[in-house]
Amino acid sequence: MNSRPAPFDELDRKILTALMANARSSFPEIGAAIGLSATAVKRRVDRLREAGVITGFTATVKPSALGWRTEAYVEVYCEGAAPPRRLAEVVRNHPEITAAMTVTGGADALLHVRARDVQHFEEVLERIRTEPFIRKTISVMVLSHLLPDSPEAGASHAAPEDAADVR
Repeated sequence: MNSRPAPFDELDRKILTALMANARSSFPEIGAAIGLSATAVKRRVDRLREAGVITGFTATVKPSALGWRTEAYVEVYCEGAAPPRRLAEVVRNHPEITAAMTVTGGADALLHVRARDVQHFEEVLERIRTEPFIRKTISVMVLSHLLPDSPEAGASHAAPEDAADVR
């Protein structure tokens, strides 16, 4: 992958917009919409993928269809300075954490957690809190999504098969 940002023009932007709206759009469909041949669209998509502008294609799935009916954001406060790579190791061990990032402000990290129900969420939270460098957590439960078509309202991967067996 190229580390330099690839220059792209208005046609590339239109292709990206079409793919973000529906990643299953065919090259002929996109080409017809923006005035290019299917071959030209494919060449541009290949170039955008090679340049790292397009990083993948995915399906957005309704979380409740996968058994995730409870959702929360968890602020994590660490003792001392926990390196981001250590935090990353920890969150990888919790399949219910669907996104995690280090943040500015009082908290050291913010976790997006999905669970079957409140009891499952509480179990996940307790597992997170067992990490020796985690001083405290503050959780905020999601009640509803004000932008239901946003990526945060969907899931980019299935619930792990072993998540139902967590006790």
